Amino acid sequence: MEDTQKGSQLQPDSVPEVGEDAVMFEGASAPYPAITEEERQELQEELVKVEDEIQTLSQVLADKEKQLAQIKRQLGITPLNELKQNITKTWQEVTTSNAYRRTSETFSLASLKATAAFSSMGSAITRKLEDVRNAPTFKSFEEKVETLKTKMTPSGSTSDPGDQDSSSPSTEPLVNQPEDPPTQEMPTH
Repeated sequence: MEDTQKGSQLQPDSVPEVGEDAVMFEGASAPYPAITEEERQELQEELVKVEDEIQTLSQVLADKEKQLAQIKRQLGITPLNELKQNITKTWQEVTTSNAYRRTSETFSLASLKATAAFSSMGSAITRKLEDVRNAPTFKSFEEKVETLKTKMTPSGSTSDPGDQDSSSPSTEPLVNQPEDPPTQEMPTH
């Protein structure tokens, strides 16, 4: 049991961080007991050196960004042009991707299937309406309406009752057509 305690004491509880946070983490904790003052001094010098290199690289990067902006201005490349190019490039990448092609094919197939379904549904409805119209019940209803129409239609002329055959149904429409609207004379100027 003592061996496991010694092993856990030799290994730190947490893994040291990398980057700027590591400096803050290391500075906040007590120095390692195995480090000598000379090693500490060397590490401090190395730290200053690395910080100077980072500062130099940041300045070089800023100079390169200025140079890039100047070259783009000379070439007439504006941020709006770059945005347009980026959008065009991104759209081309999207449309050539496998996912886009598969999605497009799926929608196309779904569209074809939907069109076929609506077409067959329309045909089925048309057939059903024809069946209803040809059904005996509908024929009987149609005959009753025709009989009612005949009874409701006024006779054409009362002066010569011999002209109409009383056994044949009238073919006049149930609703009379409106007469021609009265014409108004337009004033001439």
